[in-house]
Amino acid sequence: MAGERQPGAGPMAPKADSGSKQPVYGAIARAYDLLDLPFEYLRYRPVRRVLWQGLSGRILDAGVGTGRNMPFYPEDADVTGIDLSAQMLSRARRRQARLGVRARLLQADAVDTGLEAGSFDAVVSSFMFCVLPDELQLPALRELARLTRPGGQIRVLEYTLSEHPLRRRIMRLWAPWVEFAYGARFDRHTEQYVVRAGLKMAEDRFVHRDILRLLVMEVPR
Repeated sequence: MAGERQPGAGPMAPKADSGSKQPVYGAIARAYDLLDLPFEYLRYRPVRRVLWQGLSGRILDAGVGTGRNMPFYPEDADVTGIDLSAQMLSRARRRQARLGVRARLLQADAVDTGLEAGSFDAVVSSFMFCVLPDELQLPALRELARLTRPGGQIRVLEYTLSEHPLRRRIMRLWAPWVEFAYGARFDRHTEQYVVRAGLKMAEDRFVHRDILRLLVMEVPR
């Protein structure tokens, strides 16, 4: 399509700010991995393995951040990672060089990437939708659907507020800090936009207690 970039066409200037948390992540980029370190090794890494399991072909890592998913990229996959924050992408490129991972990293807004429709066999997004405000949830999901070929999958990993009384109370105590530091919330309810985005829910399950939720959506053929 006219004016669109192919995956791997080089760095892209982000669109006008559409509410994403670029200023927050620009400021926190240097400390992000350190702040997340205990959660990464005690909670996230086993879940990331599940998130990427069985995928192949052309895959988009939407909201690649500092590249924490990179160790789990399938060896035979052609991966493109996008993020709105240039500072987070800089950290991701360092991790990519250190791990020797093959991937294209582009600066782009998940709400309006500028990438070609149907470019990917699958899209993976870990902890991006909990950062997007409510008014951007549907536009972002529609954009990911547009980028995915018919029959392809979109896998979204997110936090959700626990129903367990003690865990719920702890999460509510953490919530102000999480929103201040990361711009994230535990109560985004991305699943409610699936049908309106033209997608079909294939799987909806918890992958860590009742706080980490995996949504697997399919683009209709």
